[in-house]
Amino acid sequence: MGISPVKRQRQIVEIARNVGKVTVDDLATRLSVTPQTIRKDLNELCARNLLSRVHGGALLGSGVENLEYEARRQLAEAEKRRIGEAAAALIPDGASLFINIGTTTEEVARQLAERSGFLVITNNLNVVDILGANPDIELIVVGGRLRHRDRATVGPSAVEFIKNFKVDFAIIGASAIDEDGSLLDFDFSEVQVSHAIMQNSRSVILVADQMKLGRKAPIRIGHLSQIDIFVTDYAGSPKFRRVCEESDVRVVTVSV
Repeated sequence: MGISPVKRQRQIVEIARNVGKVTVDDLATRLSVTPQTIRKDLNELCARNLLSRVHGGALLGSGVENLEYEARRQLAEAEKRRIGEAAAALIPDGASLFINIGTTTEEVARQLAERSGFLVITNNLNVVDILGANPDIELIVVGGRLRHRDRATVGPSAVEFIKNFKVDFAIIGASAIDEDGSLLDFDFSEVQVSHAIMQNSRSVILVADQMKLGRKAPIRIGHLSQIDIFVTDYAGSPKFRRVCEESDVRVVTVSV
């Protein structure tokens, strides 16, 4: 019995993440299905804005722009949930923390939502929605310019606001992670916020699924050496694992 359409389409997106462009014939061979099945998959993925159709296949534009935020929510949902559970388990009751923008950082917030005693500072209005109903979590919203596409507050005022705090943990994400350990993103204003969050936290936890490893993005957030714990569903290539070891990063790998 073959794999489900949902799992097959997830694999197609993962392949596109790695190679940029996928073709109908190559995918049919890789996934042991007919070209007609692949064409249907690609049409559905393009309708959801996860890929863009080109002659003979589809394209993921990963070099200069990111997928729409709502579309990213649909990628690696189970993996992000497990990452969120593992990262939340690292946060003791009574801790103070930053949570920045990201569909995976939001999964961490969901796992914290039923607990109590936290001080959470966030520039992610989606996190505010997740945690705002719990009166036992003190929630501080970072002021700044609202970026409507993902509901993040960014800009110089957001950066200055963050500098008023020194918290126990930062929960951050990255759009891309290079094999050399570079943490990358697509938006300079968000990178500035991430810099401020990392600089004003005693311990930094990076949460990212395997789709981010080896992906390309143009703006540098920092390096793995600035991270204390990396929670992921895939530890990466031997080269990447060496970078983690040399950077003294604790890697927590979840299974799905």
